[in-house]
Amino acid sequence: MAQGAGPGLRLLPVLLQLLGLPAAHGNSTGSDSLYVSEYFSQSAQKLSFYSWYGNAKVFHFRVPEDTVLLRWLLQASRGKEPECTSMEVTVHFRYGAPPVINPLGTQFPANATVHPSYNISITLSSAVQNTTFVNVTSPAAGDWFIAAHLPEAAGRIEVKGFSTPCTYMFQADMFVLRLADMPVLEPGVAMPQTIISPAKPLHVKVFVPKYTARMWFELRSCVTSEQKACSVRVVLGSITLPQSFQKIITCTGNVNCSLGLDSLPWEKWLQIMVESLGTANASVFMEMLTSFTDCRPGSTSSFLNFSLNQSQAGSGAGSTGTAGSPTQSTGTALRNASEQRSFCLQNQPVVREDLDVVSVRYRLLNGPTVPVYSISPTLLLLNLKTGMDSGGSLVVNLLLNKTSLSQANATVVACLSAASPVLSLNTTRKCSTAFFQGYPLSVSTSSAEAMVIVLYPQTDDWFLSLQLICTKGQGECNTAEAKVTIIAYLTPCFNDCGPYGQCSLLRRHGYLYAGCSCKAGWSGWSCTDDTKAQSVGAQNLATLLLTLSNLMFLPAIAVAVYRYYLVEASVYTYTMFFSTFYHACDQPGVAVMCIMDYDTLQYCDFLGSVVSIWVTILCMSRVKKILKYVLFVLGTLLIAMSLQLDRRGVWNMMGPCLFALVIMIAAWVYHGVKRRHCYPSSWKRWVFYLLPGITLAFIAISVYAFMETNENYYYTHSIWHVLVAGSVAFLLPPRDKHKKPWAWSQKLTCRYQICQNDREELYAVT
Repeated sequence: MAQGAGPGLRLLPVLLQLLGLPAAHGNSTGSDSLYVSEYFSQSAQKLSFYSWYGNAKVFHFRVPEDTVLLRWLLQASRGKEPECTSMEVTVHFRYGAPPVINPLGTQFPANATVHPSYNISITLSSAVQNTTFVNVTSPAAGDWFIAAHLPEAAGRIEVKGFSTPCTYMFQADMFVLRLADMPVLEPGVAMPQTIISPAKPLHVKVFVPKYTARMWFELRSCVTSEQKACSVRVVLGSITLPQSFQKIITCTGNVNCSLGLDSLPWEKWLQIMVESLGTANASVFMEMLTSFTDCRPGSTSSFLNFSLNQSQAGSGAGSTGTAGSPTQSTGTALRNASEQRSFCLQNQPVVREDLDVVSVRYRLLNGPTVPVYSISPTLLLLNLKTGMDSGGSLVVNLLLNKTSLSQANATVVACLSAASPVLSLNTTRKCSTAFFQGYPLSVSTSSAEAMVIVLYPQTDDWFLSLQLICTKGQGECNTAEAKVTIIAYLTPCFNDCGPYGQCSLLRRHGYLYAGCSCKAGWSGWSCTDDTKAQSVGAQNLATLLLTLSNLMFLPAIAVAVYRYYLVEASVYTYTMFFSTFYHACDQPGVAVMCIMDYDTLQYCDFLGSVVSIWVTILCMSRVKKILKYVLFVLGTLLIAMSLQLDRRGVWNMMGPCLFALVIMIAAWVYHGVKRRHCYPSSWKRWVFYLLPGITLAFIAISVYAFMETNENYYYTHSIWHVLVAGSVAFLLPPRDKHKKPWAWSQKLTCRYQICQNDREELYAVT
């Protein structure tokens, strides 16, 4: 992440004044509170039209602890070229992970629950630049992501160099205002606090210990400086986007107000803001008190036993373990309900095994099957706190062993949540914690399998809670047990994007995330949307058209051989071969055949195409043979070099064409001046060969440069093959008049005699 440095820091005081933030080094604002301003910036990125997630430009920031105000400075700009028109830039925000967006309205994979992203639009109309501010009060500390993109791509294939696309740029800067000495509430200790004015709210924080089941917050003895009943608003928690679950209570009068919260984020600071709703000149005095209810965990195993077993078995290291429970001396399964009642949850230790970038497998110490009871939930901890795990997909799969469940009407209810677990599950309560909406699952004898896919899971500890629920009452489930097989893993792309997609690893500075690039008309986050998908028949037709259209080079090859242009015929054969197999390998669907590496096939196809044009025009110039072959070799070497530098540049084709045309025109002028009449002199040559060939060539260039799109590529490019090959057959000059047609009997009698006539061609072309 690039932070503000260099010239950006010299502008910082001015920017802070414009934003209404305190000075750079802090400022006392009453009640001895010290506010500190910080500035973070990243380099601008060029925006792209959206067709898949790789077109979105991602910005990654980290908000420090105790931040009370976050302000984004968003700057969008466009070029001043005539091609630049009014454009709308869409900007998405998310806390903890990159935004999950769907600008094209496509389908997500089954079992994937997606919350709509929080986004704004920035319009670039007559103004070259647009600056927008976005404020977030009491933002959550940690990773924040911004993704920006242009509207849907038109799908036209543009040849590099034929047109100058408009440049749209986007830059995001982050300004934060944090409290340097935020007061800390101690559990069980009443803390007196003062609000000086409604414009200056009070900020405090309290640390939530591990295994906290419930927190109780109480505000009491609230009075104003005018000895009147106070009116304040209390906000617990921080803002997270796209969803925010802050708890708000309004306290009026002298009556104590309180709030109880279940399933709070473990081992994190909880921020509390209190603001006065009274008159502007009145101060507010109050006391705040917090208390916690602990949850006693039970564990079915320990990492100490696991380590001893691993060392005895001779297993080496290579997996990092994380679990939701400390090592306990019991380390054995609880077998009866009386023992279970003494614990509020049953921990199942989990080992995190890193496989690759954004690829993790979770293994349970006691095997993939875990026991689930009704009295207390079974808890699994999935560690996603490395900072590099939020760029993939978290997959959790549950499979119920039907034979292990004695109660036919019982259901295993599960909840996957971040930051804190759900400690009480039932069929009516939603899968939610104090500040997070979880992902519910359930398995029963009628539906023994369940799966949930979390796209771009936020950076945090994730908890999977499971509990056995009986529809007729929990009494009949007290002695029941269910065996559930749990498979959990983190993968860059779910199902590797399927057969019609490619999983690409994307990078923004040091942050890595993955996305699916779909083909053959398939779309969606994991390329599972077949609304516009090509059928297998259409895919086969596209492959046949793009490959068999190259057979139109056979007439050109036959004409070249018949007229003794063997070098040119060899080049056409090379082009036909590699163009055929390149397009057979380049297909997006199932009809694909690659005889060698794709990049090699593409390079050979491009090289053969340009060299074919080069040798054809030089052949038409009718220069001396020694000079022609020198130009053949030298031009081919230069074309090979330029293609290596920029394979799709328009000048790789136009450059050799124009240079060869200059040589041809100069040679034709030379022959015309020397003979004192037009060259070629035959009107039949012009009418029946040159003009049709030139017409075909111009139509081919127009189709290639201006008509090709992603949808019509398979037949427009096939037309390009046919037109180019046809133009070559028309444009090849006739053979030298002093050369006889192919006659093998005459060739055999030549034996060791040199029969070739190397005289300069001085005859009229017919």
